[in-house]
Amino acid sequence: MSSEERQRREGEPREEFRAEPPGADRPDLEAGEVSDSVEVGGSEAQGVVPPEEAIGDAAVVEEADEGVETGEPPSEEPLEITGNEISVLADELELARRERDEYLDDMRRMKAELENSRKRQEKERARLAQLASERLVKELLPVLDNLERALEAEGDIREGVVATLDHLTSVLGREGLTPVLSDGEPFDPTVHEAVMGQPSEEHEEDTVIQTFERGYTLNGRPLRPAKVVVAKQG
Repeated sequence: MSSEERQRREGEPREEFRAEPPGADRPDLEAGEVSDSVEVGGSEAQGVVPPEEAIGDAAVVEEADEGVETGEPPSEEPLEITGNEISVLADELELARRERDEYLDDMRRMKAELENSRKRQEKERARLAQLASERLVKELLPVLDNLERALEAEGDIREGVVATLDHLTSVLGREGLTPVLSDGEPFDPTVHEAVMGQPSEEHEEDTVIQTFERGYTLNGRPLRPAKVVVAKQG
């Protein structure tokens, strides 16, 4: 080749090499088959270096997977407690214990005082009841003596029985016993007990016309109701 022809060829623009996709020379292949061959060929091709971005993403995913699989909690720094803080906490604990013991002692002391007060009150009530019984019995002894004398006396003992009854009524009256008024009084269900009703034109309705058994009150409180007959309008 002459030098002139060589220079003319070197001056002409060279055609860039363009790699045709697989199957370009075979129009009878479908698009799916071509893409499959490309993927298979790319995975099996050796010497192909993946881009740096793909490598970075894979590393991030791998690190994330490792963090999930390990499940290790994040590290925590240990708490540092100084000797001064421990001394303060110990003093506070000792103070709380002393206060607890004081409260417990106060509660035990109050409980013991209440129990002793209850026992003293029970003893006082029993003593007062005993004294009241003794006083009443002493006052009734003369009545008992009068009844014995009335039985020993000859002749009519009515006057002796009347005197004894008056004495007994006086003793019981000093203890707060009072007979309930009945005959001619309006019927009072708090102190009267109607055993029957009887038609009467002389008395107003619900008036006591007869007493079968006398009633009594003790210190103003009903002790026994009087059993009476009440008038009814016929």
